[in-house]
Amino acid sequence: MARSNQTADWANRLSPSLGEIESLAIEAYAHLPETFRALCGDITIQVSEFPEDQIIEDMGLESPFDLLGLFEGIGIGERFSLQTGERPNRITIYRRAVLDYWAEYEEALGDVVSHVLIHEIGHHFGLSDEDMERIEASAE
Repeated sequence: MARSNQTADWANRLSPSLGEIESLAIEAYAHLPETFRALCGDITIQVSEFPEDQIIEDMGLESPFDLLGLFEGIGIGERFSLQTGERPNRITIYRRAVLDYWAEYEEALGDVVSHVLIHEIGHHFGLSDEDMERIEASAE
């Protein structure tokens, strides 16, 4: 059986950087419906390599690869009034865990980043992981 070269342009490429993953997240966010984005308010989206040790400990994670993204802040359902010193809501996407997931499954990297972003925005809306799993299952 003949084999063909399937390396395309990967021979000289590095894995996507923090900035490239952030660009994918910003692009995914920009393509969400305007009404959905309006409900997000002043949410910050950032990308880090891994969660901080304190987050790993607080969440009882076995590995930093167990967390693809994290919503931090006060969800819409919990917000009654702004308190002094309150920081804006933030979504962090963890680059190394996303790349690990991407390598394991046959999904486009942009789709993985978009899924993580939408999942974390779901937490902003006050949805639990179980709520989102039921919504995703009913959409299939």
